[in-house]
Amino acid sequence: MYYNIHDTMYWVEKTGSGPVLLLLHGFTGSTKTWDSLVKKWKDNYTVVTLDLPGHGKTTTQVPITMEMCCRDLAALVQTLGIEKVNLLGYSMGGRTALSFACLYPHLVDKLILESASPGLLTEKERLERRNKDEQLARKLEREGVKAFVDFWEKIPLFSTQEQLPPDKRGAIRQERLLHSAEGLAMSLRFMGTGSQPSWWGHLSQLSIPTLLLVGGEDAKFKALNKSMHERLPQSDFQVVEHAGHALHVEESAIFGNIVYEFIISLEEGR
Repeated sequence: MYYNIHDTMYWVEKTGSGPVLLLLHGFTGSTKTWDSLVKKWKDNYTVVTLDLPGHGKTTTQVPITMEMCCRDLAALVQTLGIEKVNLLGYSMGGRTALSFACLYPHLVDKLILESASPGLLTEKERLERRNKDEQLARKLEREGVKAFVDFWEKIPLFSTQEQLPPDKRGAIRQERLLHSAEGLAMSLRFMGTGSQPSWWGHLSQLSIPTLLLVGGEDAKFKALNKSMHERLPQSDFQVVEHAGHALHVEESAIFGNIVYEFIISLEEGR
């Protein structure tokens, strides 16, 4: 159902019962990203999924920055009457989840980051990334979503997904094609890695139990998350072999079990 938060109509889906598990998808994703895992987790958790700004059914009247999105998520959590969430984010959703945990730590019980980053360390790196994302945004606006998806699914980051069964690849493609060029372009410009705050300096102060998950074939994010693990005081770092960037798709059963065991082990330890 829709929730009107500030200037945005957020599409939110809620199912199951128990402690709350809030899931945030990646760029070109939606609530559909998590369908198979929601079925697995709903018996033990109240699973909440939503379409992030620029994606799926969520609509906004103004450009939404990372800080604005986190502000909206905080308002949504409070609107739903939730005291604290277990927060899981993938890629862009992982950056959003980490940003939310840094800005609103009192609303997060446990944090799970899949193939995520804290942003970029230097202003030079951020400027370079903003320029690249601006080029991608213009490509979207010029050529449309289908041409962009044709290009996007072939970038090296997703090369391991070529080994997935045709039905899974087809489902991912269909999900990506659901979006509008305007929405994705807005997301790149205002919630991209170069536009968001850098949280590298904040990691050592984040006392939330955190699980960092990466694929063994994803060299860039494996190195990034190793550095994050060294800075985060309460983190567990796990590498899932024979997988790339999208663990929840490429090794769905293993991913689901790791996340469940991480949350349950901390609950049992209380």
